[in-house]
Amino acid sequence: MAAELEISLLFTALMLLNSAAATAVAQPLPRPVERRALLDLRSSLGISAKSWHKKANPCLNWTGIECRNGHVVAIKLSGLRRSNDGKVNPRFAVDSLQNFPFLSTFNSSRFFLAVPIPVWLGTNLSNLRVLDLSSSSISGSIPLSLGSLSSLRWLNLSNNSITGSIPIALEKLQSLTVLDLSQNSLTGQIPKDISSLRNLTILDLSLNYLSGAIPLDLDLLSKLKQLNLSRNSLRSSIPSHLANLSEMEELDLGFNSLSGELPQELGELRSLKYLDVSRNNLTGAFPNWAASFNAATAAVFNFSGNLFYGNVSSGFGDALVDLSSNYFGGEAPPSERRFRLSNNCFLSRERQREFEKCSEFYKDVGIPYGSNGGMPPPPPLVEPMKRRRSKLVYVMIGIFGGIGLVFISVTALLLLLRSRRTRIGDVEQPHKFVADSSGLGKAFTYEELLVATGSFSSENLIKEGHSGSLFRARLDGGELVVVKKVDLHLIRQELSVAEMELFVKAAHHRLVPLAGHCLDYENVKFLVYKYMPNGDLSNALYRLANSEEEGLQSLDWITRLKIAIGAAEALAYLHNECSPPLVHRDVQASSILLDDKYEVRLGSFSEACTSAGQGSCSNTCAYDVYCLGKVLLELVTGNLGISKMSDADAQQWLDRNLPFISIYDKEMVNKIMDPSLIVDEDLLEEVWAVAVVAKSCLNPKASRRPSMRHVVRALENPFKVVRDENFSSGRRLSRQSWTAVLFGSWNHSSSDSSNVSSQTSKEGLRWAKGAGSRGSGTNQHSSSHKRSSSEVFPQPLEMEDVESGN
Repeated sequence: MAAELEISLLFTALMLLNSAAATAVAQPLPRPVERRALLDLRSSLGISAKSWHKKANPCLNWTGIECRNGHVVAIKLSGLRRSNDGKVNPRFAVDSLQNFPFLSTFNSSRFFLAVPIPVWLGTNLSNLRVLDLSSSSISGSIPLSLGSLSSLRWLNLSNNSITGSIPIALEKLQSLTVLDLSQNSLTGQIPKDISSLRNLTILDLSLNYLSGAIPLDLDLLSKLKQLNLSRNSLRSSIPSHLANLSEMEELDLGFNSLSGELPQELGELRSLKYLDVSRNNLTGAFPNWAASFNAATAAVFNFSGNLFYGNVSSGFGDALVDLSSNYFGGEAPPSERRFRLSNNCFLSRERQREFEKCSEFYKDVGIPYGSNGGMPPPPPLVEPMKRRRSKLVYVMIGIFGGIGLVFISVTALLLLLRSRRTRIGDVEQPHKFVADSSGLGKAFTYEELLVATGSFSSENLIKEGHSGSLFRARLDGGELVVVKKVDLHLIRQELSVAEMELFVKAAHHRLVPLAGHCLDYENVKFLVYKYMPNGDLSNALYRLANSEEEGLQSLDWITRLKIAIGAAEALAYLHNECSPPLVHRDVQASSILLDDKYEVRLGSFSEACTSAGQGSCSNTCAYDVYCLGKVLLELVTGNLGISKMSDADAQQWLDRNLPFISIYDKEMVNKIMDPSLIVDEDLLEEVWAVAVVAKSCLNPKASRRPSMRHVVRALENPFKVVRDENFSSGRRLSRQSWTAVLFGSWNHSSSDSSNVSSQTSKEGLRWAKGAGSRGSGTNQHSSSHKRSSSEVFPQPLEMEDVESGN
């Protein structure tokens, strides 16, 4: 038996050796030139030894490397980690790729490169079939040489910082099936020659700055299944020829400036499962698509935010249909579950536009609206209600008349008290909208506000906010104010109550001054604010210059820092000086108002509430800190819109840009800094410091974000944030160095910044569906009156956990 067992083991060993030999033959070492190129690439990208070990066979053991006949045919960097040296001293050079003549796939998706697309890529890698550089922090323009990649089937450059126009040379990529250039900064028009890419199944150009018309020849892309041109500046009508794309499943044209009517022909797209034309200027009567989409299941159609009017057919099968914020009238579709109908002109539905607005709109388009001879429905009267209650009293007295005088008296007394309470509720309820209106300024009459706003004319409309409409107004004495009109048919009452109660409880020079109020009507409330000459941060950061040659002018850095400090001071007041602490919950560029000297006056308090302590994340002070971090990044990068992005968009933006805020390299912030800023060395250090503070506010763990008081101190002393003796001396990180400890935790827990996004989704942006730096100097050169770094950023709550890397 022993001999048989020995023979069996020997046979097994021989089989394993043969198998290993066969594998080695199938995957030999790469050719010497290509092996050296792989080692160069490993060094320049700082890939960790765990993924690419020097002594291992790259074709067998390197993650993401595929070989064929000794040639490297695929390099996939997605998911790879960098070594510590690679993080500290990044080079990010990809020149070694030129030495892989048989390379067919290069994928760096979500791997930080931060380089322009090299020109040689289109000339030296002629065998490429898949090129995926998405979410790699690619900058610069798209080189014309990419048009030489005749074998390319998949080109994904999405979610980068690519500028310039879409090169016409891409028309040569006749084998291309997927073209994704979304989420960049591309400008100019969509080249009409893009229609020559007849094999395309996916075309995504969304989230850019493309302008002009939708090319008429796109219908030649007969294999197209997904077309996304949303969130650009397209201004044409929608070509009816798109109906020729019979295989189309997803069509997204939302958030543009498209005009004209919705083509009836689009109803012929029987495979369509997603259609979004929201937030455009489309108008006209709604097409009769009932027969076309009657069988549609699990589909989504979004027509919101346009100027559609008339009747709506209910024939959309089981699809979810958003018709909100239009001017649809007549009979509303019966299914509330499948239709969003708010902010329209349906007389039989709640949360619709004002009757006057609807009447005026329909008068302009020449169609009768409503009933009762065009007059609005009469308001409910108080007197008839009183008479009915009086009759009820008499009936009750008659019924109980035989029971006895005493009982009659008691009953009459109870009814009298009940009737009095009811009448008080009818007549005085508007004045008890908040417990105490003494902090709401002057009590205006409705007639006064009507005159001041020109009957709330569209010429005086500033914007439609989520908590009411804002109108520019001039009072009798000539003072400019802003009137917020809150229609409780359209806005939840608690939003308006929250704002009013905040002004009753809080008073600070950093909050927008409230000049008065009008609570005369039960369902419409008015708040009157002091006028802010410089508007809000979202429209003040860039303004048109006096002459066309000068173009846009942006705020200088000193003013931006002033705004950052002011916003932080306002929130610090709410968090630390109000009892109980108040949480704003809507901190974004549009809520930061600016007076004539660019002093901050925080507004938009409709979401404000008392801090929930350990409750909902969005009800804690740490949530405000997180939102302010995004505003600070807007001031640093000039990229407006970060603070109001959806979860997904915010995640992608932060993943792409937070790595440029480095504890080791001040110069890296230049890659994300607003190019319109002109700063010297000292101001650059301030920009860097504010970016560091912003990143601390965006810490994935809410408990490790600084308090707003400490944010104020840091912004007031920006040099103290980055000129830390522990960095300049290279000594072990001190427990007294907030910056060192805090951003050490960043490096440990989220080296690629991906953890930020998961916490962002947990934090919850309201409308979702949607590290420190190494200074060039030391503290001994700074002003003596400023605080030390430990005072600027004291130790966080979980110091021991951060230091131990837990």
